[in-house]
Amino acid sequence: MSLPRDAEDVRQIVADATAAGTPLEVLGRGSKRGLGRPVQAAATLDLSALSGITLYEPEELVMTALAGTPLSEIERTLAEKSQRLAFEPMDMGPLYGVAAGAASIGGVFAANLSGPGRLRHGAARDHLLGLKGVNGLGELFKSGSRVVKNVTGYDLCKLMAGSHGTLAALTEVTFKVMPRPEKTRTVLVLGLGDGRAREAMSAALGSPHEVVAAAHLPASVARGSAVSYVSGAGTSLTALRVEGPAPSAEHRCAALRQELAGFGATEELHGMNSGRLWQEIRDAACFAGDGGALWRLSVAPTEGPAAIARIAAKAEARWFYDWGGGLVWLAFPAAADAGASLVRGALDGGHATLIRADASVRAAVPVFQPQSSALAALARRVKESFDPKGILNPGRLD
Repeated sequence: MSLPRDAEDVRQIVADATAAGTPLEVLGRGSKRGLGRPVQAAATLDLSALSGITLYEPEELVMTALAGTPLSEIERTLAEKSQRLAFEPMDMGPLYGVAAGAASIGGVFAANLSGPGRLRHGAARDHLLGLKGVNGLGELFKSGSRVVKNVTGYDLCKLMAGSHGTLAALTEVTFKVMPRPEKTRTVLVLGLGDGRAREAMSAALGSPHEVVAAAHLPASVARGSAVSYVSGAGTSLTALRVEGPAPSAEHRCAALRQELAGFGATEELHGMNSGRLWQEIRDAACFAGDGGALWRLSVAPTEGPAAIARIAAKAEARWFYDWGGGLVWLAFPAAADAGASLVRGALDGGHATLIRADASVRAAVPVFQPQSSALAALARRVKESFDPKGILNPGRLD
């Protein structure tokens, strides 16, 4: 295992590996090692020693950190200034049996996985302003800027976000941050089925009450919550989040409850309980530790309930909805193909990603949604331009 101390060390290690034809597994802190297909590598490039916040300008809403900096350190530092990462990066570690809080900021952007805040604030890639890294030729490069209004280099930043370390080893990232809202409240609508919940989420998101997140938990998922009211409700819950100054949040919650009265009984969560619920939704915490196959479906919100109904008619499954119904987390008991044929056959558009399964299963079935021939050819050309010898995380996206 190689443990570089700085960007020059990374450059030298990658250059040596390229010269020798030695494939490298690129890691931040290893919290998402089970995501994607198993990497076929002879050595490991561990970036965890590249740690530390190198620039933070709260007034300018910008931060720069080395790629191996723990996400927990980033969030703690931001909280001291009442700021946050508005796209709410999920902590995937517990899904893979890794302790919570182990994620790195470089891994957050390399995976481009966002939580409930994506609905209002965009994905991780939309918050990435600049980066530095080393490509598969052992060359240092940089892109973007630490100035929020400067758009130079954004395309390359967006290309790296979601590349899962297959194009470059990131050494430093610069990203925008946002103020933390004064108050957060969650309106809960009780007892809705999936289809009716989608209608309620659509009505809330289309209302003038500035709903910033919307999710639906069937009763089987809600009962596993650490929030006592949620777990004890004994029914499904549709959660709608409102943020802002205290008087505004209180007023908009009351107005939203009145507007949604036709859907059923409503309740509210405040403060800590509201935050804990959305953290559980962010991290798909209900599926941590169950050991089964886990899928992440991106669908048109209108199509989600029908797709899930087709799947549930043929297999035992649990699920919940985020992003107003556009994101579905779906869990199966362990199976030979992790339910791949059933899941992809049930989708009418959209795409499905196998988030968790045994390595043997991930090696045998497509983990990511199969690409069209044209898109696959473009992806190969991009890969060849950054990593012509294919030494960075080989196999992860195949």
